[in-house]
Amino acid sequence: MNINPSCMHRERLRKLQRVVVKVGSRVLVQRNGRPDLLRIKMLVKEVVSLRRVGIEVVLVSSGAVGAGMEALGLKKRPTDLPDLQMAAAIGQTRLMAMYERLFSAKRYKTGQVLLTHDDFKNPRRRLNARSTMLNLLRNNIIPIVNENDVVAVDEIKVGDNDILASLVSLLIRTDALILLSVVDGLREPTSSGRTRRVSLLEEITRDTLKMATGVGSILSIGGMATKLKAAQTVTKSGAMAVIANGRKEDVLTRIIKGEDVGTLVVGHKDKERRKSKVGR
Repeated sequence: MNINPSCMHRERLRKLQRVVVKVGSRVLVQRNGRPDLLRIKMLVKEVVSLRRVGIEVVLVSSGAVGAGMEALGLKKRPTDLPDLQMAAAIGQTRLMAMYERLFSAKRYKTGQVLLTHDDFKNPRRRLNARSTMLNLLRNNIIPIVNENDVVAVDEIKVGDNDILASLVSLLIRTDALILLSVVDGLREPTSSGRTRRVSLLEEITRDTLKMATGVGSILSIGGMATKLKAAQTVTKSGAMAVIANGRKEDVLTRIIKGEDVGTLVVGHKDKERRKSKVGR
């Protein structure tokens, strides 16, 4: 009997205990930079639904710069560092206030965690960040992570929240990294000249990265390439990654139920494990 490898791997998603959920700017922010309250409410509802079935969730949230742009009346994302930091400083407080209000309405507390690349490189700071996030989770508090843009300069910037999310996932040893964007996963070309969603990736190669198109928008800097690199980082440690459309209703719930949603990325260890089982 032939076993669909996608179904077999997705069955593992039903047993998740700890996940990092990264949500991109274009999921949370309208084109004019104003936070999309309806989308944020949907996200909060879904994160809470995961918590209520016993899954620990760390939320890596973009949107601070976009929210700051709206407050400053800016039409495009600033390109120079001082203006970016100013937008982030203003937007971060607005974004966190919104999260706090929405999660509190569902009887959950939130804790803000701001990080830079230096925090992952310095052993003491890395341990402190890990301990803080794990303690928040133990106390049923939802950590909300973002890059500390106000103090980050090029030398210490992570530079993209997809990569930041992968580093956080490694730091606290999650079972999966879920990357939410406005696309339904990686798409590959077909013989008809159109594209189709890739359900499962057992390996990320140069050819895979060539399929990644798009470098973000005026509100964000990420793209499919950074999502694939983030997924590659966590799958090397044995975790899984899912790239999915954060604008789809109940997307997180559907993912943890093992439904065929988005692109599931598994690592080399998972590939070898499947071959071993088939050979028995």
